[in-house]
Amino acid sequence: MISNTTNSWNLSGTPYWISQVQNTFTVIGCDIIANVSYGNETNMFQGGWITTGCYSANSIINGFCSGLGCCQTNIPLEINSYQVTLQPWNYNSSTQNNSGQCGYAVLADSFETSYNDIINDKLYKQQQMPVVLDWSIGDESCDTAQANKSSYACISDNSLCVDTNHTMYSDIQRTVTSSGPGYLCFCSLGYQGNPYLEGGCVVAEHYSCPAFTRLKQNTGRECQLYVPYVIGLVIGLGFGTGLSAFILYFALMKRIELFEKRKQQKLKEKFFNQNRGFLLQQQLASNEDATQRMRIFTLDELEKATNGFNNALILGQGGHGEVYKGILSDQRVVAIKRSKIVDQAEIDQFINEVVILSQVNHRNVVKLYGCCLETEVPLLVYEFISNGTLFNHLHAEPCSLTCDHRLRIALESARPIAYLHSSASISVFHRDIKSSNILLDDYLTSKVSDFGASRTVQLDQTGITTGIQGTFGYLDPEYYYTGRLTRKSDVYSFGVILAELLTREKPNSVLFEGGGIVSYFISAMRENRLFEILDPQIAGDKGQRTGLEAVANIAEMCVRIKGDERPTMKEVEVQLEILWQSNQHIENAFTSQKLEKQQPLLYHSTAESDTTRQYSLDQLLLSSNFPR
Repeated sequence: MISNTTNSWNLSGTPYWISQVQNTFTVIGCDIIANVSYGNETNMFQGGWITTGCYSANSIINGFCSGLGCCQTNIPLEINSYQVTLQPWNYNSSTQNNSGQCGYAVLADSFETSYNDIINDKLYKQQQMPVVLDWSIGDESCDTAQANKSSYACISDNSLCVDTNHTMYSDIQRTVTSSGPGYLCFCSLGYQGNPYLEGGCVVAEHYSCPAFTRLKQNTGRECQLYVPYVIGLVIGLGFGTGLSAFILYFALMKRIELFEKRKQQKLKEKFFNQNRGFLLQQQLASNEDATQRMRIFTLDELEKATNGFNNALILGQGGHGEVYKGILSDQRVVAIKRSKIVDQAEIDQFINEVVILSQVNHRNVVKLYGCCLETEVPLLVYEFISNGTLFNHLHAEPCSLTCDHRLRIALESARPIAYLHSSASISVFHRDIKSSNILLDDYLTSKVSDFGASRTVQLDQTGITTGIQGTFGYLDPEYYYTGRLTRKSDVYSFGVILAELLTREKPNSVLFEGGGIVSYFISAMRENRLFEILDPQIAGDKGQRTGLEAVANIAEMCVRIKGDERPTMKEVEVQLEILWQSNQHIENAFTSQKLEKQQPLLYHSTAESDTTRQYSLDQLLLSSNFPR
């Protein structure tokens, strides 16, 4: 019969600890509950409740502790005492009477204890069970113990101190575990003896090295790696296999690289044919001047020129694509335009426009050096203009443009547009004239750029019906509402640029309720408030009032709602040319008079030369040469 029974074991005050690795706590019997507590030098703590259950002693499986009549659990670290109390659980008199079996608990070596006789009393009658104890010196670590030489235990030369606190020490000779704090001493590798005695560690006479190692010659205690024939063969096979795998990998990579090159080459050929490359080559070959001015670049050339289209080289980007700065192999600095994907139906039109631009040799049009047809959308290569756009000079930077600068920029921008409208072999509508598409070089010479949206028509055509394209603020309202693109659409956009030059206001700025710069400008013109809206930098120049009014009148005519009421670009060019010539004549006359006053002995004025010449419109038209 099982009654409340308490038993304990205490190793306190000794250097021993109950091994946590090699011992287990086992309870045997039916319907038993065991309450176990563990302790160390400082305190006791609850280990837990362990219960066993079975219908009868016959249900216990002999030789196997499965939880039915036999239950096991691990023990904690750092214990040197324990106490266990056994008591019946769910007492069943019939079970007790039938079996006559007592319940018991044991803490023992889990590797040496056999449970083959747990269904009888043989195990109980043993009275003694094997228990594995760990031991260590003190409760200090090696670092702490070595600081106190008087009490440090590893006193032999060639000895080794190992911490035992919750750790496992292992070298190629031995493995040592401990369940408590403190340290142990060992002889170093290659030595044997007692490390706790002076001179206790001596050279091992018959020291055996671990597998795959052997003693170094003339040392007797140091091991070195030894590779027998079999191991050498394995390593050789491994090296050969690795080398073969590397060669196979290298060959595979080269084959993939070759495949990718062929794939890229076929793709380039596909795009070249798709972009009508042969047609363009034929058209350029038929025009010797065009062949000299432009060429067809390969994609490799342009990738090298832009360092693989590096984002750091982007000059600008918009709705049509990006523009990169590049340096060709001949050291020419160029601007490379990479457009976004377009409808393939427009490729023929693109080729036609490239041919046209290749034939345009106007000093105020950005030169087209060539194109690349090996991409899905062709790349265009233009001359690089270093001084930015008119838009930046007017709005993004402190403006230093004088009246003369602005008049000359307006004239030089009007010339190529008028030329493309009426003087070229085929008429070209730019369709996206704006201040950001007018580039300025270091001498503030104007260059019209970005013909990506341009359309070509026959000279006798007045216009075409097409999709709406352009920039808000510059877009011709008549074209916007009707879809009819005419030469007068470019005139309207140019008129907005004139108003922009005069006021330094952005076209899409909402200056008052109901409209932007055009409404603002026309309203001021009708109310005779022109000089109130002009850029203060030029409005205060009284000598330019007449010229400013004339340019304002031209701008007002250009931005009229009805296209029929607008002048042609040729008429705009002529009027600006007259203003420029007149302005230059007045400046020259003023300069001459100033020089005569400064050097009276060198210059003799006459009444005829002192009289300011008055030029009529007809006289200026007859006397002016309009350079192209």
